[in-house]
Amino acid sequence: MRNLLLISNSTNPGEPYLGWCKELIAKWCKENNVKTALFIPFAGVTVTWEDLTARVKAVYSEFGVEISSIHQHPNAVEAVKNAECIVVSGGSTWNLLAECYTQNILDAIREKALSGTPYMGWSAGSNLACPTIKTTNDMPIIEPKSFNALNLVPFQINPHYLDAHPAGHGGETREDRIKEFMVINPNVYVAGLREATALVVKGDKIELVGREKDMRVFKFEQETKEYPLGSNIEFLLK
Repeated sequence: MRNLLLISNSTNPGEPYLGWCKELIAKWCKENNVKTALFIPFAGVTVTWEDLTARVKAVYSEFGVEISSIHQHPNAVEAVKNAECIVVSGGSTWNLLAECYTQNILDAIREKALSGTPYMGWSAGSNLACPTIKTTNDMPIIEPKSFNALNLVPFQINPHYLDAHPAGHGGETREDRIKEFMVINPNVYVAGLREATALVVKGDKIELVGREKDMRVFKFEQETKEYPLGSNIEFLLK
């Protein structure tokens, strides 16, 4: 049974790292009796995995969850198999997926997550839970073995979703890019997950949580719709 917390972003302007979602994470960990978690820092590129792990450890220690990083374990696959909870940070989705393929841990993570082991990710970590990483916002700085990701949910997430089109900017909007994806992938929903929001998936149930911001959902040749907190969005899991 899936037990997922998929967060749009780690940091809001003027707030500390994981500040806006710390209470949400603490509540989710308490509900799932999480005491230890395996951290996957592979999305870190301009920050070292050691430093990223230290930042996450500092936050999780505040609510009594002990973090160990997969890069500090001698056997990555065994570390995943023995994990009580899996936590995946944001950063470069491309580097994250490429390193997961290099370490040969994707199948192990998927098996654990689908069997009920709690999985939590933010930004790139949420992208990794999708069928592919084709709706990430990142530049393809490295070529992974495949675009296929964990497929823990049947829809795509676009974290940090923005409606804005800055004055004087001649390029495509985020919605324009998602529409391009839909033409090529007409059978897949895309959830535009705005910052300071998250999705909680428990088995076949899904809920939008966080601050009072709507989620924008796209599907080819269907009307794009906004879903506020509390909406029935279980169609995304069908």
